[in-house]
Amino acid sequence: MSRKEVEIKLEVQGMTCTDCENHVTNALESKGAENAQANFRRGQATFTIEEDRLKDAKQAVDKAGYVAGEAEVVSGERTSFSGNPSDDYDLFIIGSGGAAFSAAIKAVEKGANVAMAERGTVGGTCVNIGCVPSKTLLRAGEINHLAGQHPFAGLNTEAGQVDLAALTSQKDELVEGMRQQKYIDLIDDYGFDLIRGEAAFVDERTVEVNGQHYTAGKFLVSTGAAPFVPAIPGLKDVDFLTSTTALELAEVPKKLAVIGSGYIAMELGQLFRNLGSDVTLMQRSDRLLKEYDPEISEAVDKALTKQGLNFMTGVTYKKVEQDGEMKKVFLEVNGEERIIEADQVLVATGRRPNTESLNLEAAGVETGRKGEVTVDDCLQTTNANIYAAGDVTLGPQFVYVAAYEGGIVVENALDSAAKKVNLRFVPGVTFTNPSIATVGLTEQQARDRGIDVKTSVLPLENVPRALVNHETNGVFKLVVDNGSQKIIGAHVVAENAGDVIYGATLAVQFGLTADDLKNSMAPYLTMAEGLKLAAITLDKDVSKLSCCAG
Repeated sequence: MSRKEVEIKLEVQGMTCTDCENHVTNALESKGAENAQANFRRGQATFTIEEDRLKDAKQAVDKAGYVAGEAEVVSGERTSFSGNPSDDYDLFIIGSGGAAFSAAIKAVEKGANVAMAERGTVGGTCVNIGCVPSKTLLRAGEINHLAGQHPFAGLNTEAGQVDLAALTSQKDELVEGMRQQKYIDLIDDYGFDLIRGEAAFVDERTVEVNGQHYTAGKFLVSTGAAPFVPAIPGLKDVDFLTSTTALELAEVPKKLAVIGSGYIAMELGQLFRNLGSDVTLMQRSDRLLKEYDPEISEAVDKALTKQGLNFMTGVTYKKVEQDGEMKKVFLEVNGEERIIEADQVLVATGRRPNTESLNLEAAGVETGRKGEVTVDDCLQTTNANIYAAGDVTLGPQFVYVAAYEGGIVVENALDSAAKKVNLRFVPGVTFTNPSIATVGLTEQQARDRGIDVKTSVLPLENVPRALVNHETNGVFKLVVDNGSQKIIGAHVVAENAGDVIYGATLAVQFGLTADDLKNSMAPYLTMAEGLKLAAITLDKDVSKLSCCAG
C-alpha cells in the first residue's frame, strides 16, 4: 500500500544558532524526513515526510531538546505576497548595502522569497569603502598624532615614520572579516538568493541580470552612491584621489590638496595630516560647515586649524594641471589668483546616486536633477511596485538611515502598511577629533520655521572632562523651544561627540525639556555631562558652580 508524503512547515521553539538547526534536522531525518531544513532565525523547519510519521518526527524534535509546535501542510504552489504565484520572487533587491540587507532579512523573516542582485562587492559603501575603513584609519592617525603631540607634561613620546602600506593591509583584513561576518555569512543564514551581476529593468515587473530575466511582485532599488567629480577644467586629466582610492594608498603624500571641505573632506584631511601630510582644504563657500550654526563652524575651524590643517574658503576653481610629479590647482580667492601644489589631489565634493545603468525609464521610475530616485514618504517610487532606500535617494547619507529605510520598505511593500519615513531625529556625526555631532534643528533652521527659541552655548573649557583631558577646543549648543521648553536641537564639537549625541537624540525625539536635563544625574567627568551643563547655561553661569553642582 502506498503512503502519502506531505511537505511540512513546522514551528520549532528553542533554536538559537546553526548548531540547533543541525540538531533539529538530524532529529527529523531520524524519523524518515527528507529535504529537511531548519532556520533558527525564523523558528521553523521544513521537510517532506510520510503523513503517518509526522507525529514521530515532532516527538524526535522534542526529545532533542526543542519544542515542536504547529505543523502546516504546505501546498505545492508557492504563496506569493503579490498574489501572482508565477513571479520568481516576492521581493527583488538591487544592491547589497545597509538598506538591502535590512530589507532582505526582514522580508525573509516574514516568509517572503527574496533575491538580491549585486554587480560588485557585497556589503555596500559602509563596510567596504566608507565607515569601517575610514574610521579604523582615523583612529590610527589620531594615535600617531598624539604620540608626537600631546598636552601632558612629563610624557616623552614621539611618532616615527608611518608605514601606510601596513596600516592599509590591516584595514583591509578588518574590512574583509566584517564583510564576511556581517553580510556574506548572513545570506546562507537567512536563505535568500544572491545573484551576481548588474541588474537593469526590462519593464515594470522584470529585471535582467547577465542575460537572465527575473520577475517579482515588488522591487527595492538600493544601489547607493559614488563620489561626485565636479567639472573643473583639467581635473579628469590628472590622477586624482576620491574617498575610495584615498583609503588604498600605500604611501603618505607629502602634500595633499583637498577639493571640498565637507565631512568626508575633513575626516580624510585630518587623517592624512595626522599621518604626516601637509594638507590644504579648499571650498567655494565663505564659511566652513555653512549648514551649521556659526558657533559650531567657528569651533571646528579653530580646532582643526590649531592642528595644522589649512582651510581656504570662498575659492573659485580655475583648472587643475599635472606638472611632472606635482599637481597644481589653480584658484581665484578674493580676486587674486593662487596656485596650490600637491603630490596628491583628493576630490571630496559630495556623492552622486548610482542609477545610470538601471534603465529606470523602462520601469516608469522617475529620477531627480542629480539622478536620485524620487520617492514619496513611504519610499515608493512613481511605479507603485518599486521602492528605493538609502543613499540612492540622496537622503541623509548614513548607513543607519539606510537600514531603517530598508525595514520600512518591507512593511510597505509586503504588508501594505503605508508607513511613512520619519527622519526628523536623525543624528549625524563627523569623526574628526574633536568630532562633530548634531541632532534636530539648528538655531537658524528653527527661526526660519517661525519657532521662538532660546539657545545656550557652552565652550568646552567649562566641561570638566575636557579640562582633565587638556583638550578644550569645542562647544556644546542647545536649541530650546521657548514655548514648550522642549529641546529641539543639540550640536556638539568635542571628543566623543558621537557618543554624546545619542543622549541628545533621545531628548529631542521624546520631547524632553531643558529642566529634564537639568534635573538628571550626569556622570561626572564624562563628556556627556556637557549636555546637562549646557542646559544649566540657559539661566546660570556654570563657571560659578562647583564640580558636580546643578
